Amino acid sequence: MSFRKIELSELSFNPFEKIGKEWMLITGGTMEKFNTMTASWGQLGVLWNRNVLTCYIRPNRYTYDFVENGDTFTVSFLGEEYRKALAYCGSHSGRDCDKMAETGLTAAEFDGAAGIEQAELVMVCRKLYSYDMNSAGFLTDDGIQAQFFGSDPYHRAYIAEIVGVYAKDNK
Repeated sequence: MSFRKIELSELSFNPFEKIGKEWMLITGGTMEKFNTMTASWGQLGVLWNRNVLTCYIRPNRYTYDFVENGDTFTVSFLGEEYRKALAYCGSHSGRDCDKMAETGLTAAEFDGAAGIEQAELVMVCRKLYSYDMNSAGFLTDDGIQAQFFGSDPYHRAYIAEIVGVYAKDNK
């Protein structure tokens, strides 16, 4: 499968559908060593006059170390035919299994970062800023903490500039 590099301005999709309903794979690391995880939380927008993606990773996730220790990571958007693979990558740890072997997904290199070969769209993201979420940051008491955290650790947020966009070349 081949990809072509496109301009961010060529994209036209609903980010609420793309991230929240279709999901994405966040992949940290290089082709030599990487891990990927499914995410359905994130934002796309403009900050500091840059096109950015914000994603959230709990520190107990295996992918966290790869994203934390690298300068870049990728987000890959796959078609509906990969829903089972996305579900698997969101419910199993790369510490305990080989997600690529278990799902049939394969890695590909995008500007030096590992991404997913079967993706329809891959964004290469360069980390700009991170912060740790915590209970003191909540301004309402409408059940979010109880529903999404409980005994799980709070996420680290990564604000990253989108420095490359690759679309599946259907030629």
